[in-house]
Amino acid sequence: MRILFLGDVFASSGLSAIERHVRDLRDELQLHLVVANGENVADGAGFTARLAERLLAAGVDCLTMGNHTWRRTGVGAYLTTAERVARPANFLATLPGRGLVVVTAANGVRVAVGNLLGRFALEPARSPFEVVDGLVAEARAAAPIVLLDMHAEATSEKVAMGWHLAGKVTAVVGTHTHVQTNDARVLPGGTAYITDLGMTGPHDSVIGVKKEIILRRFLTQQNQKSEPADQDVRLEGAVITCTTEGKATAIELFRRSA
Repeated sequence: MRILFLGDVFASSGLSAIERHVRDLRDELQLHLVVANGENVADGAGFTARLAERLLAAGVDCLTMGNHTWRRTGVGAYLTTAERVARPANFLATLPGRGLVVVTAANGVRVAVGNLLGRFALEPARSPFEVVDGLVAEARAAAPIVLLDMHAEATSEKVAMGWHLAGKVTAVVGTHTHVQTNDARVLPGGTAYITDLGMTGPHDSVIGVKKEIILRRFLTQQNQKSEPADQDVRLEGAVITCTTEGKATAIELFRRSA
């Protein structure tokens, strides 16, 4: 099986890139499943039901989220019924939505997709390491292929999660930093790993935001409202190859100009 996992979809340019390219990529790369992190699709911070549905309609099978999950109003009502959107499982259990979703790939194989939020510089209710074993047990009971989006700032948390789950899941992929890392590999036991998938959005920017705004913040220490950039748009992520029993055999960096 071949699975494309795309890094954080940033603002309207990232959404447009998905809508223009994902269906063709499914044929070109012989993909059985496409997953994307969608927590930044609404002007670079958060998402809405309408934008999530556009991503799903464009050929993405499942969405993961992150620390901006609750940024936009009305999200809770949408997550209550959304069956193909996973929000971090280590948020409060009383919040709407689910930390694990199960989707069916193009070849009929069931795939479980989980989502966790790192602790460093973010605000989960619980440590991801406190809940991950239960989440993985639930996932493996539901599907032979298990993917985990570890949405975290610290590389150490992501690498540690990869090693903790080596041989237990099909893939652990990092998101959040918007900078694609060069450490894609298959860990012992058949678990594909990468510290960060990168960003599907404008790369003539500072992690998606117009350069002049971020530079002004650093140079003057004066805050200013963020505005998404819109140039040098790319799709970034990784293509994971695995058996139908859930063992990863390869992971390749993916980058494509939009």
